[in-house]
Amino acid sequence: MGNVFGRKRRTRVTEQDRAVLQLKQQRDKLKQYQKRITLQLEKERNLAKQLLKDGKKEKALLLLKKKRYQDQLLDKTENQISNLERMCQDIEFAQIEMKVIEGLKVGNDCLKSLHEAMSIEDVERIMDETQEAIEYQREIDEMLAGSLTQEDEDAILAELEAITQGDLDLPEVPDESLPEVPEAAEEEPEPGQERPRKKHERKMLAV
Repeated sequence: MGNVFGRKRRTRVTEQDRAVLQLKQQRDKLKQYQKRITLQLEKERNLAKQLLKDGKKEKALLLLKKKRYQDQLLDKTENQISNLERMCQDIEFAQIEMKVIEGLKVGNDCLKSLHEAMSIEDVERIMDETQEAIEYQREIDEMLAGSLTQEDEDAILAELEAITQGDLDLPEVPDESLPEVPEAAEEEPEPGQERPRKKHERKMLAV
């Protein structure tokens, strides 16, 4: 189980990826060469100055000719680096275009499947049914509108206005207080029965 979850997912490397990698490696090597030659040219230029001070003009001239040749090599190296970088960019952009084309192909296939699932006849049938339902509802509305008189219309508008304003007639609540209910008189015990004791009398007997 540990090996299954710990296994890294392998990324598929295409031929285009390998080509871009090789181009970038060549570009980096050229940049290293360019840096090395630049440092060497600076040293040779300082050496030529020293030779001129020492009166060795011929050696200084020969050294400057060599430096001039290496300057030309640097220019060519710079052009080669630019060409390599441009080619890398072209390949990477072509890969992006390929992915876009693949996405469009998937989208077209999906649309095609949807169009096959619903034909033009089905769409026309649904539109016709919808239009028929709208016309049927319109006929019902016209029938209801024609069956009401002007008096009915006025009553409906008045009721709507009353509901909106909250002025519906509600039953009035009387202001008078309710009469008090008299306490029930104590019932006299029947002959032979003891009169029920009051609450305070029961407490006194309990003590």
